[in-house]
This record gives sequence, C-alpha cells and structure tokens, in this order.
Amino acid sequence: MPELPEVETIKRGLQEYLKGHSIKYIDINYPKCFVGDKSLLKGKIHSVRRYGKIISIDLDNGYSLYVQIKLTGQLIYRGPNLKKRILSKKVSGGIPGKHTHAILHLDKGGVLYYNDVRKFGRLKVVESKEIEKHDLIGKMGPEPLNGLSFSVFKEVVGKSKTAIKVLLMDQSKIAGIGNIYANDACYLAKIHPKKQANKLTNIEIKNLYNAINTVITKGIEVGGASELSYVKADGTEGKYQNHFLIYDRKEELCPRCKKEKFVKMSLGGRGTYYCPHCQIDK
Repeated sequence: MPELPEVETIKRGLQEYLKGHSIKYIDINYPKCFVGDKSLLKGKIHSVRRYGKIISIDLDNGYSLYVQIKLTGQLIYRGPNLKKRILSKKVSGGIPGKHTHAILHLDKGGVLYYNDVRKFGRLKVVESKEIEKHDLIGKMGPEPLNGLSFSVFKEVVGKSKTAIKVLLMDQSKIAGIGNIYANDACYLAKIHPKKQANKLTNIEIKNLYNAINTVITKGIEVGGASELSYVKADGTEGKYQNHFLIYDRKEELCPRCKKEKFVKMSLGGRGTYYCPHCQIDK
C-alpha cells in the first residue's frame, strides 16, 4: 500500500500539474468507489493537500475531492502542464481503461484519471473546511516530518506494549508509515521489529526517530517505491525500490554486519524482515 512518501509524491505532482486548472465535470465508471454529489466538483482548483495517506483536491467553491487510494489506486494527469507523457506498465489496462473508475475532465484539455485494479480506494465529496474532521483524518496521529516531534514520538513509544514495528504502522498513533518504511527504519536503527515498544531504551528511541525521518526523506527524494501498483501523478514509477535497506531482501547477506542473511517472518499479519545479528530482541 502506498505510504507517506508515495502519497506525498503524488500530491506534489498534482500541485504542479493541476495548477491553473478548473474541473468541468466528472465521470464515475464505478459508482461504489464514489460518495457524494459529483455536481459539486466544479470550479477552479486552488490547492492540493495531504493527510497521512489521503489526498484532498480543493476547489474555490468550498468543496474538496477526498481521495483514499488504498492498495492499488492511481491518480494520473494528462494535459498541457505535462511535457513528457510516459506511462508505466504498472498502469494496468492503460488510461482510460477497464480499471479507470473516475475521470475528472479539466479545462484547457486536461484530464485526471483515477485507476484502481483492486477497487479498495474511495473518492468522496466533502466541504473543504470540514475535511480535517472527516473520519480517518480526524483520528490520525502526527506524522514524520510534520508534527511528529521527538518528545511526542518518545511518549507514543513509551506508552505501548505493542511490537515496535506494529506500533509504527498504527495510523492512529503515527500517520503515514507502512510496511516498507517501518521495516527499513527498524533495520537502520538496529532494533528488532518484534521488540516491545516500551522496552526500547532512550538511545534506541532516538535512533529509531532519526531512522524514520531518514527513510521517509529518502523515499520522497526518489519519488516513492513502485513495488506493486504505485505510480507518480505523471504515470511514471518511483525509485525507492532500488534503495530498500531490508524490505523484500530475504536471504540476502546483510551488508552491514556481513555475518547473517536477512530473515523474513510474519508480524501483525505483514511480511517483516530483520538481520539476526544486527537486530536482536533483547
């Protein structure tokens, strides 16, 4: 599932490509993915915001399109603000295609496609001033690089008996971190992903806090990880999959200790990787 770096990359792309555009009308090809009165989605786009893994496209009429892309959702722009038009093979069926569930028709010949193979994502029409109170957004914890100070992080960790990697992925405690970056952060901080959160030492908490910011920053820098279906707003792929520290590297020799191979286990229902030498649960 796309995480903070992927959704931030999409947001930044949309901020660039949707600038100066207005929405003329919207076609919904899969009604179950859409909630609200689509006739309210008309007018000039004045901003694009992100909350954790959710995007808000704000119009000057006081309404916003709330987009939760979930596992395989894609937002892809085509129009005058995009010079090169390259489409990744991860856009199954192309655009428009059988997996295109919504099409935002813009002025100046612009189009924004919403594709979703698994159909888990949701589009909603909400009042812009109310979006921060809206279901999932109002329940989100602070996020890395924006509101998650070390003192807040230390307090969250110190109050939990949950395995630290599972805690990192709890959106109500910390927003935006998913499986890829939780794995890489634990590895970078030399902390076993199964270690009970409130048993981390102050030094471990500080190291993990710094590691989270490091991997999230790197993820944004290279445009996110196109591991599965994720693509950027221009239809091209991110490159963080070329920089995985430990995620999806089962049986590879740890480049840090050069003594053990990475091991994969299941934790909280998710594939979890660790180095038996560098990350000891003690």
